[in-house]
Amino acid sequence: MKTPFSDVSESLLKTPCVNLAAVNAGLDTFASDKVLMEVARGADLSVVQVLGAQNVSNRYYRVHPRRNDRFLQAQPALKTLFPEVDYTEFHFNKHLLTTLQALSEERFAEVRRHLQDTWVDRMAQVIATLEGRVVLLWVRYRLKGNSAFNHEPVLVENSMIQALQDRTKGVVEVDVAPAGLLDDFDGMTMGALDFPAAQHMLGPNEHARIGCALAEKLQSLR
Repeated sequence: MKTPFSDVSESLLKTPCVNLAAVNAGLDTFASDKVLMEVARGADLSVVQVLGAQNVSNRYYRVHPRRNDRFLQAQPALKTLFPEVDYTEFHFNKHLLTTLQALSEERFAEVRRHLQDTWVDRMAQVIATLEGRVVLLWVRYRLKGNSAFNHEPVLVENSMIQALQDRTKGVVEVDVAPAGLLDDFDGMTMGALDFPAAQHMLGPNEHARIGCALAEKLQSLR
């Protein structure tokens, strides 16, 4: 992306905005990186994007410490709850969870609740580390299908955001759509083989909308 939303906000605010995003990183990546958190603590204000609840290590499974979308290991609690599953077949968290849901909605509900509670706790830790000088950026969109895993950020519900809101400087909510649905590719940097993946990403126009909404909120806090 030539102009990600952080650059749009920087241009509008006339204030340096440091983008600390990382490919395939989830909440665990940022929460566990002491150097990165120290950089964020030095800012006047930090924008923390709401990321999916499936990509956090928890009592049921461990995720890769950097590429948090990768499944590493099932914990004993998950093996007890779903003893019929061969966990060596899984490499990604979303594949694991959709399989568990298909096997048993009732048992999966326990995993889901725990993931959501773990996510809230970890987000609260990040907000506390940043001393509450945080604006949450909740970018929401839906992929094809009605599964909970086709809504981004995955497994994040309004009640979870409300549980954190009073600890922050506010929340910016932006509903968007992937580039493939809007034909929003002009300005993307990609090769021919990248096009299928690009259809599921946010395009330049949506990045511009997010940057504008974020800049408006940040300007109000000055």
